[in-house]
Order: sequence, then structure tokens, then C-alpha cells
Amino acid sequence: MNKKILDACCGGRMFWYNKNHPDATYIDNRKRDKGHCEGKPNHEVNPDYIMDFRKMDFPDNTFKLVIFDPPHVFAPEEDTCIMTKCYGRLNPETWKDDIKKGFNECWRVCEENGLILFKWNECRVKMPELLDVLPKEPLLRDMRRGLSKSHWMIFMKKEF
Repeated sequence: MNKKILDACCGGRMFWYNKNHPDATYIDNRKRDKGHCEGKPNHEVNPDYIMDFRKMDFPDNTFKLVIFDPPHVFAPEEDTCIMTKCYGRLNPETWKDDIKKGFNECWRVCEENGLILFKWNECRVKMPELLDVLPKEPLLRDMRRGLSKSHWMIFMKKEF
């Protein structure tokens, strides 16, 4: 594989300027046609590979940059609310284990001295509780306060 970037929960690729970046591999555990999100007629989930972020089928040390933007909303599997249709869902019973497994998989497929960009929204779980779940400490973290509940963290795969 010649691609250098992995988007481990690509969803609708919303924060990508080039939604088909030639250096990126996009995975998600689902595929959804355009129009599945009310009010977002062009939103689609069309990954290169259908794959679960908790168990990725890539060799160790494959990517220079891994983007991890897992779902942030708790919902039952049959939930049909717009948030889960658009962005996926977390299981309220297993979310801690799921996020930890996902982070560990991102770490595994990230090459030595590579970076993991982790985005989290505090709509259900606050940052202190999330940080307690993660097995590594971020190198940098967006510490903004105010209306935005989204936070960005950068991890470097390097033993200091």
C-alpha cells in the first residue's frame, strides 16, 4: 500500500478539503448513499474499505498519519435519529473498551514517529473521562473553551 494517510472513521469526510485525497485511505464500518441524512442531500458514507476501527486489516506501521474521529453519540443499534444516521453511534455499555481498542489499532498501524490526529466531541463524554480511557497521553491538545464541544489531539508514536 502506497498511501500515507488513514482516516479510520471517515464517515462523510466532512473536514477534508479534498474528499478523495490521493494519499489517503478511507475506512468506515458502514456505507450510506447520498441523501441518507436529512438536510444534507450530498452527505454520503463511501469508504474505500468497509472496516471496523477496532480491528483493522492493515499491517503494523503502515501510515504516517492516522485520523481517528470516532462516533460521539450513544444510541441503541436500531436508533434512527439523524445524528446516528449521519455520524454513527457508540454503544453506551462498551464505549470505553471500543475507544481504547480503536486507539490501540490506530497506534498499531501508525508508523514509528508518525502522528495520530484524534477528534472528539464532548456531546456525551467529557474530555477528562475520555483521557482516562486512552492508553497514551496526547502530545498536543486543543484547549479551547466556549461553544465548540469538539477537541483535537495529536499523538506521536514515539517512546519518549
